[in-house]
Amino acid sequence: MEQGIRTIGILGAGRVGTAVAREALKAGYEVRIATAKPVEDIALIVEIITPGAIAVTAGEAAASDIVVLALPLHKFRTLDATVLAGRVVVDAMNYWEPTDGAMPEMHTGRGTSEVVQDFLAASRVVKTLNHIGYHELESDGRLAGAADRRALAAAGDDEAARAVVLAFIASLGYDAVDAGPLAAGRALEPGTEIFAGPHDAARLGEALERACAGVAA
Repeated sequence: MEQGIRTIGILGAGRVGTAVAREALKAGYEVRIATAKPVEDIALIVEIITPGAIAVTAGEAAASDIVVLALPLHKFRTLDATVLAGRVVVDAMNYWEPTDGAMPEMHTGRGTSEVVQDFLAASRVVKTLNHIGYHELESDGRLAGAADRRALAAAGDDEAARAVVLAFIASLGYDAVDAGPLAAGRALEPGTEIFAGPHDAARLGEALERACAGVAA
């Protein structure tokens, strides 16, 4: 567990959210999970699927040191922006049109996280955890210094928030690569070189440079 980060709130209890929860628990964090359903409706499921995590209200999850958005992207406007104001918010969502339906705002050339940041204007949004499969998240973590340690990138406009999230990524067993501003999160989305497969820190950094320079990989 990274010093200063003690609680992880997760909004969404699907495959991504529960995978993040289990890995965060292994790393020593207190994990709070919330969905749109009442706490009593998800408490047993949380206990079985993510033993050690706590089922809470969305407001209680939002009071965590880091809040992970792991719900289907088309539901992001159901979030209460007021309770997430000032919070470090990890956007682990991806846009899948067959699942999410047509979302014209996702076809403007901006990244999904930039749209989410507009909606959560008072939050400190960081894009990460979207470019690794939920099953890989639980299998690919390695100790620092391991030759086959995988890297994950984080992009966000708030430098301090980005640093917090980079430390969290490292604590889960991954080399954390600073991608810079939130717009760089476009390079982490489906259809990109980075999304297509695992990279070590050096290769991930090179892929980010190519993407940000507009050079095709």
